[in-house]
Order: sequence, then structure tokens, then C-alpha cells
Amino acid sequence: MVGCISIPVFPLRAALRNRPEVRDRPAALASEAGVQPLIGACTALAEVAGVSAGMRLSEALATCPDLILVEQDQAGVEEEWERVLRRLEDAGFAIESAEPGCAYFETSGLERLAGGLDATLKRALAAVGPGWEPRLGAATRRFTALAAASVAPPHGIVVVDDDESSLFLEPLPLDLLSLTPERRRELSDLGIKRLGELARLPGASVADRLGRDGEEAWRIISGAEDGPIEGRRPPSEIVEELEFPEAVANELALARALTALVDRVLARPERGGRIPRRLAVSARLIGGGSWRRSLTLREPTAEADRLRVALKPKLAEVSAPVVALRLELGELTDSVGTQAEMVRARGSRLRDRLREGLRQARAGVGLDAVCTVVEVAPWSRIPESRAILVPRDD
Repeated sequence: MVGCISIPVFPLRAALRNRPEVRDRPAALASEAGVQPLIGACTALAEVAGVSAGMRLSEALATCPDLILVEQDQAGVEEEWERVLRRLEDAGFAIESAEPGCAYFETSGLERLAGGLDATLKRALAAVGPGWEPRLGAATRRFTALAAASVAPPHGIVVVDDDESSLFLEPLPLDLLSLTPERRRELSDLGIKRLGELARLPGASVADRLGRDGEEAWRIISGAEDGPIEGRRPPSEIVEELEFPEAVANELALARALTALVDRVLARPERGGRIPRRLAVSARLIGGGSWRRSLTLREPTAEADRLRVALKPKLAEVSAPVVALRLELGELTDSVGTQAEMVRARGSRLRDRLREGLRQARAGVGLDAVCTVVEVAPWSRIPESRAILVPRDD
């Protein structure tokens, strides 16, 4: 069985954890600086007052004058979600993180140890903790598990048998699919508002009318895109942070602080000479918000000058004075260098470069960055059904 842990509006919950005085009042996430002022995720009290995500700021304040806008805390969201994942992994689960607030895991490896499926799922809920009000769904397919988690009550579990999967998905809305608002509006104009209505359509017709997005949504519902759960590799804990005595808004001062952080993080003994593939720079802003940007390097490097040149342009995106600056190394290479050979087989250098490029693409985009075509039904008259895309192995 596949389990899905869901924590609704996780970014808002993470931003409110350090502001208990706001929990009993209508609140919503504010938009980032420089973008269209739209309301983000809302609390239940804000929804009762008539505020919804995506509403214009002026309209939301007119609807609910007592609405409290909460600054986005990107770094805090990442840190809180990492703590949740670590607790699940400490409980024995191999976790695949989809996004902050949603993660998948396989139950088969723990059912015998925990005492059955029900005990395994309860173990996962206990690992997350009651403060997040997690919801858990379980099914034989990934998407069905996500749908089950979406209808589960707080601290509740919904298990869907394989025989009941189609019947269970039939009345659920299309919001579970990652479709653009334009695609949802187009489907609504066609009278398609439920998952079952989309699943009953011929796949070729959906691909012809809605293109790649619609075809992918149809394949997800039908189970064609349901791949195995890939447990994540725990990130390294090589972090350096610099706190300022006063808030800093000068880009030059931030650049000098970043230079010091790069030198300090590269000198950490935990690195063991390994080379970083990805870095993340974050800042705690004055007023309680935070800012975070990740950077995947074109090729792994531990040269301080190259890292500073790659990271400094990110500092121009900071939208408020900085209280503390933080730098962390992401995925590291497995080895500390390259073993040279006197005589190399023909084509081996090219294969090594392709393999390294594949790992870099995965570090930046994810497991689905590079795929290979696998024939599954070459006899089919429908071109889209003859082959599927599968993440390419090393």
C-alpha cells in the first residue's frame, strides 16, 4: 500500500507556529513583494468570514476588515517540513516528498514490524505529531492515496481498497489535479467538474482537446503515471549562519557576509572534501518573514570564488532588511575527486560525463528530469498508449 501524509495549508501553519496570538483570528498569507497582491492560503476562520485563496487583497480586506496578513516565511517552511520528514524517517519510513505538506511512503516494509497496516498508518501519524493536524490516506495507487488524504479528517486515516478505487474517485473535484486555472475553466465549460467524468473520456480525445496537460491528468487518474515510491536521500546538515547586530539592507554588506559564510561552510570538517551540487541561501527578515533561494550548480565545485559569483546575484532579490543570513550545502558528490586512468576504454569518458550530467539534472529538477521511452503496448492503434516515459537510471 502507498501512504500519503497531507498537511493542508502547511506554509501558513509554519508561519503561524511562532505567532500563537494569531491562531484564533482570521489570517491569510500575504503575497511576495513585487507580484500581484493576491491572498494566499487562509485559516478556517478567514474562510468562514468569506476570504478565499487567490482573492485580491483589497477585496479580502473589504470582506473581512479584521483579516491579519502573515508574511511568507520560506526558510521557516523548509525547516519545519524538514523536521517533519526527519521524524517520519526516524520512525522507519522511506519518504518521498512531493511538496511541503505532502509526502508519500510505502507501508509494505513496516507492516510486519508494526503489527499490520492500521498500526503502520497510526505510527506515521504519531511521527508527524498532533500539532500539524495531519491527514493520512492509503491505497494501492499514489493518486488514490492523495485523494484519500484530501477527504480524511484531521488526525484521521482513510484506506481505499483497489476494487473501490474508481468508485471512490468518481465524485471528487478536479482540484486534486495539478491543472492550470485555464484548463480547469475549459473543462468546466465542457461540463467536466469531477474526476470520474474526466476518467470516462477516451484518452486520445482528451489529448487532442487539452494537449499534454490534459493527457497527463487523464493518465494520472487512470493509474498509467503511477510510479514506485522513491525514498529521498537525507540532505546534508552543513549549515552556517551569521546574525547581524542590526538589520542590514545594504547589498554590499550582505555580499561581504555571504563571502564569509562561503569560506566558513567550505571549511567545515563534515564536508570531508566532497563537492556540493546545490546550495541554498536564506535570510530572516525584519518583521518576522524570511527569504530563501536554492541554486543548482552547472557542475559541482568547491571553489569559493565560483560559489560567490553564483550566489551574489540572488541577494538582489531580498525584499526587506536582513536580520540573519544563512548558507547551507545541498546534495554533495559521493567522492572527493576523480581517479585518473592511464588507458581508458573507448567512449568511457563520454559515459562518465553523461552520467554526471544526469545527476546534476536530477539535483536541480528532480527524479523526472531525464526520462527514457519504454514500449508497453506497441500493438495499440493509439500512439499515446504505445509507450510511456520512465525516469532514466544511471
